[in-house]
Parts: sequence; C-alpha cells; structure tokens
Amino acid sequence: MNYFKTKYLLFFIVLVLFNCDKKKEQSSRYPDSSKILSNNDLLDTIQKQTVNYFWEGAEPNSGLARERLHMDDVYPTSPKNTVTTGGSGFGLMAILVGIERGYIPRVEALKRYLKIVNFLENADRFHGAWPHWINGETGKVVPFSKKDNGGDLVETAFLVQGLLTVSEYFKDGNKEELLLVSKIEKLWKEVEWDWYTKGEEVLYWHWSPEYGWEMNFPVGGYNECLIMYVLAAASPTHFISKSVYDKGWALNGNIISKDSLYGEPLVLNYFEHDDAPVGPLFWAHYSYLGLNPHGLQDQYADYWKLVQNQAKIHYKYAIDNPLKYKGYGDSLWGLTSSYSITGYAGHRPGYDLGVISPTAALASFPYAPTESMKMLVNLYKNHDSLIGKYGPFDAFSLQDHWFLPRYLAIDQGPIPVMIENYRTGLLWKLFMGNKDAQRGLKNLGFKTIN
Repeated sequence: MNYFKTKYLLFFIVLVLFNCDKKKEQSSRYPDSSKILSNNDLLDTIQKQTVNYFWEGAEPNSGLARERLHMDDVYPTSPKNTVTTGGSGFGLMAILVGIERGYIPRVEALKRYLKIVNFLENADRFHGAWPHWINGETGKVVPFSKKDNGGDLVETAFLVQGLLTVSEYFKDGNKEELLLVSKIEKLWKEVEWDWYTKGEEVLYWHWSPEYGWEMNFPVGGYNECLIMYVLAAASPTHFISKSVYDKGWALNGNIISKDSLYGEPLVLNYFEHDDAPVGPLFWAHYSYLGLNPHGLQDQYADYWKLVQNQAKIHYKYAIDNPLKYKGYGDSLWGLTSSYSITGYAGHRPGYDLGVISPTAALASFPYAPTESMKMLVNLYKNHDSLIGKYGPFDAFSLQDHWFLPRYLAIDQGPIPVMIENYRTGLLWKLFMGNKDAQRGLKNLGFKTIN
C-alpha cells in the first residue's frame, strides 16, 4: 500500500508541476486579464499587443505586414511571405503609436521604416500603384484574384496615408530621418492617381497589365474609399479635378441620404450589392486613421456625424438584436468584414451571421468611447480565451461556439491607431498637418478644424 500511495503521490506532484508549466507557458503567450485593474491599463495592453502584430509579426525581409497570421499553425494559408499593401499602411501608423507609447525605440523604428521604403521602391508597381498583395521576399505581385494582379488604387491609398503620416512624424529629424522623408516624398509623387480615371470623371479601383480594366470597378457612392479621392486631389504631380470627386464619388449629389436607422441619420448612402441599410464598421475606420472627421465637412456631409452615427447604429443594433444571437448587447457589439464560420464575410446590420469582430467596436473608440470601453472590458475580463499574443482574435460567434486563433492585418491595424486618436489625436494631428493633404481637402471643398 505504501508503494502505491507513494507512486500516486509522485504522479500527482508531476501532474501539478506539468500543469503549472503549461499555465506558465500560456501566460507568456497570452495576457492574464485578471491582473488588469483599470481602463487605462486595458488600453495600454491592447495597444501594445496590436502594435506588436506589425512589429514582431512582420514579414522579415520587407518589414511589411503579413496579410494574416494564424496562431494555430503560425503562418497563413496563403504563402507565408505574402504582405498586404493596405494593412501595411495601417501598420506604419501603428508603429508610430509604439514609438510614442515607449514600446519601440525611435532608432529601431527608423531602421524598420527605411527597410520598408527601400522594399517599396523596388516592388512591383503599376503606374505608381502597388498591388493588393506582394511577395515579401521578391517584391513581385501576388494575385489577389485571377484578374486582380496589377495596381490596386484603394490599397495604395491606405499605404500612402500611412507613409505621409510617418513623413510628418520625422520631417524635422536628423539626417537619416530626413532621408526617409525624401524617399517617401518620391514614392508619393510617383502614384499616377489621374491615370486611374481612365480619362473619365471617376477613379477606378484596379488595373492589370494582363487584363487591363476588366475588373471594371469605378469607385462611387459612400464606402471605405474617401481617403483615395482626398489623396488623388492632393497629389502634387498626378492630381484629379473636383469634378472627378463630384461626379465619380458623390454621384452628382446622389450620395446624400435622407434615411435613418435606429433614430440616427445615415447622412450618406451606403451603396452595396444587397439591401443592407448601413455598411460594415470598417467604413468608419480605414479612411479616418489619418483623416480627422472632427469638423470635417463638405457640400455632402458632416463627416463626424456620419462616422459617429454609424457606430451608434451598430451599437443600437446589437442591443436590439433582431435575430436573437447569443451574447449580443451593450458590451458585445460591432459588425465588420472579417473571418466568418464559412469564410470571409462583410458582416453588418442586414447581413448578420452572428459573428462579432472585435475591431469593429475597438476601432470606434473616438466615436463611442463608453460603448467601446464596455466591449473592451467584457473581452478581457470575461472572454480571455478570445485574446491572443497580438490582441483579440479576428472574429468569434458565441451563438455557434466558434472562434479561430487568427488575425488579419486590416482588422488589427485600426485598433491601436484609433485608440491613440481617441487618447491623444496623434495620427490625426500628423496626417492633417501634411501640406499636400490640406491642399487636397481644400481642392475638394472641405472645411476642417485643423
């Protein structure tokens, strides 16, 4: 009996030690949310984690953001060296947050930025525009779809937004920092925005040397692409006229909406392929990482009202929860394009699959700080299995007991940037201080408070 007691006692001790090691290993990978004591701690934690997606998680040769990272199998299903143009633009801005918050030394960030810009100088471009995906080792285009193997003007706009913001940050710096600024200036001037009109009064999203304009996507009606038109009007070398904005983007005034949802005016029409009354929440984020919607107005909209109302509509929709999905409410809300149970999907009121995407609410901090904080606290206090090394995983469904330990660059990037805009306005101040951006806004008839 003593032998067996000793044997089982030893087995129990080994089991306890094993479990302690496992918990220690997990705690080194994932945050211990029980130790987070304040809202500021939470904001610091999530910013540090999400910035790290673009710092530690970057593709090593180019320094750019991987399209996606899977913590279950480390690398994405697409080639592991695939980098994303738009997501990298968000990442450039996220790294600035890292510098200001003390996560990343300025000198190390400068080295990374120079690596990135040197790579972009030699990567495939099509009339100055980069493709959606690039091979991070070779700089060659990786087709996003069969005919999408050339220039992507929208993704290029997101990248340029980030580049110009970085340029503003370093413009009064030392010799090496000024070299970075001059390199960014050259890349910016080489984007042929006017060429992407195809001689018409609208900007086209894609062009391919193999398929020409066959993608046939004129960008008009409200979506995530406002920044593209602003930058196109701001270009010192390849600018568009205001008529391209008025007729192409604003559809001769038909972009204005008189409709409301949950008592909130839509302000602009959300043109989509279905009857969903309002867009996914990334439409309120991507163009506004640098473009400050506070006091931003033109003949068509008050843009603060536009983006704030979109966040309010999503919040009120979650409380209403017309499809009775499990968990929806005042501390679990936000629909946007993200991973879904059956693949990538554009979640929004009117097209709701029961999938919550944390970036939707967390990147809305400037618009709905109380509501966004409720979501943040709920995630870190009650759902820490949905939090990984680089912050909240991309999407989950309590209704279907589903989540994937995976990330998308375009979803992680807006989180630290928009939280920083909420806390200090850092990225808004930088981008809106750019003289070209200011000229572009003026050329399109915008009023700003900057």
